[in-house]
Amino acid sequence: MKSGRFRRYISRTCMAVILLFVLGGIFAPWISPHDPYEISLQDQLASPSLSHPLGRDLNGSDILSRLLHGARISLSVGLLVVIFSGTIGTCVGLMSGYYGGWTDSVLMRIVDILLAFPGLLLAIALVAVLGPRTTNVILALTVMGWVSFARLVRGQVLSVKEREYVLAARSLGQSDAGIMRHHILPNVLSPVIVQATFSVAGVIVAEASLSFLGLGAPPGTPSWGSMLSDGKQVLMEAPHVSFFPGLAIMLVVLSINLLGDELRDLLDPRDVQKKHLI
Repeated sequence: MKSGRFRRYISRTCMAVILLFVLGGIFAPWISPHDPYEISLQDQLASPSLSHPLGRDLNGSDILSRLLHGARISLSVGLLVVIFSGTIGTCVGLMSGYYGGWTDSVLMRIVDILLAFPGLLLAIALVAVLGPRTTNVILALTVMGWVSFARLVRGQVLSVKEREYVLAARSLGQSDAGIMRHHILPNVLSPVIVQATFSVAGVIVAEASLSFLGLGAPPGTPSWGSMLSDGKQVLMEAPHVSFFPGLAIMLVVLSINLLGDELRDLLDPRDVQKKHLI
């Protein structure tokens, strides 16, 4: 009982943290105390104060304001990449697992080729060729991310497509598209949702890594990764410049991962059966 209460408390705390950052990013233009692009060289690296609660960075810009605007980039990139890569990967996995044969062989060989490259290095190469823009970061991370969804969905489809209700729908003359849409897809969505949750955290870290290397958002745009990169130059002199964006990344990623663990337990049919048996 105590364990269940503690897990509910952790889940609610994680949801509150994520919601706080999401709302902060959405309403950043209205709730930011200062202009995130304002430059005040005479106040550069100023320590936290009442007017600037998180201090100022190398350009004298308010860190809190840039942190709020940076949340818009990190969270929107994470969400869009997971939507695009999840949609592509789910469609590929459905076709590969359902049709099998040469369709499965061709699609899975493409997946194997992409998996042969380290994901982040492939994203760095794509962004380096296309240029440092947010849209290019989304494209690169989508190319890197859809393969995991495709492998996951394919494995689930292989176990579901031989079930009695699928065979019955096929014997009644229902089309392949209808069978996949109405009978197979709803039964493979649970692991996809869990995978999507964890993928959001991974994408946020990947986007921050690219921005840290100067391959993310355009220079000057508030981004958690670029704020970390700026702060590394003055880490000993003004640790607050790197500390707060690093803390934001840690809190968001940790909250999403913990929430994903709880979601996985809730959607795991074996766990549900155990609860009913108990």
